[in-house]
Amino acid sequence: MLENRLDSRNTRQNAAPIGLFDSGVGGLTVLRELYRQLPYESVIYFGDTARLPYGTKAPAQILQYVREILTWMEQQGTKMVIMACNTSSALALEAVRSEFSLPVLGLILPGARAAVQQGRRIGVIATPATAASHAYRHAILEADGTAQVWEVGCPEFVPLIESDRLHDPYTVAIAQSYLEPLIQQQIDTLVYGCTHYPYLAPILRQLLPTSVTLVDPAVSVIAAAAQELDLLALKNLRPPVPTRFCVSGSPRTFSQLAAPWLGCTPIVENVIPAHAMAQPAALESAD
Repeated sequence: MLENRLDSRNTRQNAAPIGLFDSGVGGLTVLRELYRQLPYESVIYFGDTARLPYGTKAPAQILQYVREILTWMEQQGTKMVIMACNTSSALALEAVRSEFSLPVLGLILPGARAAVQQGRRIGVIATPATAASHAYRHAILEADGTAQVWEVGCPEFVPLIESDRLHDPYTVAIAQSYLEPLIQQQIDTLVYGCTHYPYLAPILRQLLPTSVTLVDPAVSVIAAAAQELDLLALKNLRPPVPTRFCVSGSPRTFSQLAAPWLGCTPIVENVIPAHAMAQPAALESAD
């Protein structure tokens, strides 16, 4: 009888969702990779759209946001949280790992390791906060001390993507200005230092030499999550429940932006940000 209760508890733990968060729709690039590599896992996705962009905020603010989100994720019963946000990973991961009992994974180290497997002249495009932290530079040089690293802060990318301006000529011009110093350094590898940036892949491919390899840390962080679930014996082996999408801003705006990337229009809940995040707001669902 005790064995049956233990089996039941283990089954519930394994079926618990993975939490995944970002400032907005950028984390959907990580979510799509999670669907590919871990198709049996259920997910709670949180987009902190009321407070984006993170990349221009002070480190203390980012740390506060991350603590609030992780507290909420714990209350939702997640078994693991993936920071699908490079800014959070760069500025808050080490601080919060010791504060929470559930495993918390970030993008920087997996992305850095993937980059050095591709080349030695490595460019990183990132939010200003991530670039200023030099988190990728440190992680890349730790993985391979012979590598050379150039980081460029790109303050306009996230607002342009969140405003659905991917096909705007202005976006191409801005991308050209950000890439120019990296092209001059003859990089052979470019790291997406923000989960929003894979949306820009067609533009980046148009502007970069064909010899440059693009590295998406999403692939590596989900592979790391899969290994962690194996080590903790927490992989779910049953069909998942539908992904729960929550945002701190407008559900309708998020749903419209997310639909082309997800291939469907998600139902999105509004969750109150800051200290009241434990309770959902009056639901303004987008369907």
